[in-house]
Amino acid sequence: MELSTFFARFPNGLDKDTANRLASAWQVKHVAKDCCVVEQGAEDSMEAIVLDGRLSSTISDPNGRAICVGFYASPCVIAPAVSRTRDGISLVSIIANTDALIAQIESTSLTELMLASEPIRDWANGILQHELAYKADREWCLAALGGADRLAWFRKKHPRYEELFSHSSIASFLGVTPVTLSRLRGTVRNSATI
Repeated sequence: MELSTFFARFPNGLDKDTANRLASAWQVKHVAKDCCVVEQGAEDSMEAIVLDGRLSSTISDPNGRAICVGFYASPCVIAPAVSRTRDGISLVSIIANTDALIAQIESTSLTELMLASEPIRDWANGILQHELAYKADREWCLAALGGADRLAWFRKKHPRYEELFSHSSIASFLGVTPVTLSRLRGTVRNSATI
């Protein structure tokens, strides 16, 4: 997908001229499958959009065990830097699950564009509000729901992601083991056929 088209169609979509102006400030690059866009603990000052492909974000514990905390299937915005960094250091690793095409811009450059243009500011603030609401919803899901309801929440929020991402990553994201996820999927499948 072209970047200007993405900006025009996204919620709080921009008019064609503003979308083209914003698109011209971003750099598009290819990321090979299994490569990191950013690693946990590394400097990170970029905003990013997935134009083609799939990526996921993980947090590694001190023993090196990776926990999946986010999925990105094109076209979509990767969580804003303010929600995934602390003092300019990434709290997550973002990894390409397929070959991917992403667009990036320095956070400070996007801030300058936001200050100069109310439509761009509204667009970017809408992205941030959406991300914060999603994070709160996921935290509630993990704290309040059992396994079957977590899976139902995931399916509602992310239709088709079970086809796009590994089940081990989805299990990690939902805070269950892969075996538990398999059982939950089997239970749901069996109850649908009764």
